[in-house]
Amino acid sequence: MANKYSVELLGIDKKFAGVHALRAAHLQIEPGEVHALVGENGAGKSTLMKVLSGAIKKDNGKIVIDGDETEIHSPKDSMKKGISIIYQEFMLAPDLTVAENIFIDRLTNGGALINWAKLNKSATTLLSSLGFGSIKPTTKVADLSVAYQQIIEICKALSRNAKILIFDEPTAVLTFSEIEKLFGIIKTLKKQGVSVIYITHRLEEVFSICDRVTVMKDGEYVATFNVAETNKNALVSKMIGRELSTLFPQRVSAIGEIVLEIENLNANKLVKDVSFKLRKGEILGFSGLVGSGRTETMRAIFGADKIDSGKIIYLGKEVQFKSPRQAVANKIGLLPEDRKKQGVLLGQSIRINTTLTSLKIAKNKINILDKKAEIIRVTDILAQLNTKYNSTEDPVSSLSGGNQQKVSLAKWLAAGCEVIILDEPTRGVDVGAKMEIYKNINDLAAKGVAIIMISSEMVELIGMCDRVDVMRHGTIVGELSKAELSEINLISLAMGV
Repeated sequence: MANKYSVELLGIDKKFAGVHALRAAHLQIEPGEVHALVGENGAGKSTLMKVLSGAIKKDNGKIVIDGDETEIHSPKDSMKKGISIIYQEFMLAPDLTVAENIFIDRLTNGGALINWAKLNKSATTLLSSLGFGSIKPTTKVADLSVAYQQIIEICKALSRNAKILIFDEPTAVLTFSEIEKLFGIIKTLKKQGVSVIYITHRLEEVFSICDRVTVMKDGEYVATFNVAETNKNALVSKMIGRELSTLFPQRVSAIGEIVLEIENLNANKLVKDVSFKLRKGEILGFSGLVGSGRTETMRAIFGADKIDSGKIIYLGKEVQFKSPRQAVANKIGLLPEDRKKQGVLLGQSIRINTTLTSLKIAKNKINILDKKAEIIRVTDILAQLNTKYNSTEDPVSSLSGGNQQKVSLAKWLAAGCEVIILDEPTRGVDVGAKMEIYKNINDLAAKGVAIIMISSEMVELIGMCDRVDVMRHGTIVGELSKAELSEINLISLAMGV
């Protein structure tokens, strides 16, 4: 009789320097199912998957593959048992070809020389099986889009006869259409009998693609549901102990005079004739597909990219910032979409990151940094954002994704900004952290700060914004008032329907 489960993780325990990361964690995956694994940052999802993939060793518990208890000591052991993990940051060699990346550890297949014709043909066969036979096996991976690079990662896993495929936040950097293609691939894998473990913070994806969902909290197993028999509210309450209805704070808009006015802005051939107005205390959303010009528009306004033509009128005066330093000096802040590369200095302390934009305020009368006063200021700002940390001297890299994002936001609070541009402010953070960040944004607007919010999550824009401008091909194609905000209206404008 066939085994009911292709994978069983039973009573898994793991400690790191006294911290109990996993406590009797439990997960059972059926053959050919798509199984979501959800929970807040720090819930233990990634740690459990690292145990399964051999990246770390469990302290206690059982791993059962196809009914047989087994030990996994390394990623090599995991691969031999048909388990592969596809991380958010792909494990690809950009200067090698598609075929070379797919068969990176088996280029000669035991022989002395590489049979290039056979290698390229095998790569094409794999790509075609997923519906992507148009990708040439001789193309360098660096020349592929992010979505196509993900296809190469999947093919690499399948070339090793993977029967258990783990996806870690697979849609974080994909467009709407690319997400649909990924879902099509997952459905194909399911038909082929591959078991998929799907880690995500986007609950709508759970209901779009998954059969069952397991919730984890504080390193422990909470519950497993059939997706068809549950809803978002039930999942959120299990994850964080609160109802989904409280996700977005109550918004009482007190919108004032115009703070920022953009007229016919053009930049880098990616921003074309963009015009809009932003008022004090307002949350203005920007929607559109990836590549629509949202980020490029804000970078040009902030002085990070050169402006070709157009006007920026700030606090009633025409300005043009030639660098981000000038924008910051004029109390304009930008929270970038790539938190780790541009939002924080991971190796530096929480204190240094928080006061990076406002060192003058932390100096005494003789222009020397008053560290004691600085720590008091940092502690106060981080408390306003409900940031969880041990010491202000700890590196930002020691924090969870949500708390890193709060530190990235904290430096703009410290600078006393009049305008804050938020580019994907909740990307890669869990539901609980999202709720806190939404409250922080709402509180800033209530204090009169003018906020621009770029987001690829339509629910977020609908829940947070007073109005939304939609961009396509580098220009604003429409504006939706609060009453007009809906997913269908946002998608229609973004896709030109």
